[in-house]
Amino acid sequence: MTSPRASAAALRKAVAAATPALLALGDASGVPRAPGKWSPREIIGHLVDSAINNYSRFVRGQLEDSLVFPGYAQEDWVRVGGYQEAPLEELVVLWQALNTRIAAVMETTPEHARSRLEQLMSDYVTHLNHHLRQILE
Repeated sequence: MTSPRASAAALRKAVAAATPALLALGDASGVPRAPGKWSPREIIGHLVDSAINNYSRFVRGQLEDSLVFPGYAQEDWVRVGGYQEAPLEELVVLWQALNTRIAAVMETTPEHARSRLEQLMSDYVTHLNHHLRQILE
């Protein structure tokens, strides 16, 4: 398993590499890659939602013994978030800021919570990289 510190380093690296590329998408960010699929802008919005939900999980996982977290209806969150119409720069800056804070929380995870959070943290970074590849490759 990947330690929280290693996940934080991987997250920081991914965010630093992707931020300029995401900002450079421009108007193309509103065009879905295939019919019925999210546009890159909506995928960035989904990553914002994922960051919000996972930040809560990483904090609660340090404060509570239980790792039972509420799920979220990702399609509904993207729709309600209005990401298709949101300014690209706003979404990218929000995504970057949230992930910077998440990396800090990962780095300071106390010993007692590391073993129960390390897989969740590693999975978060894997999920983020998966979606970045969808957008940028």
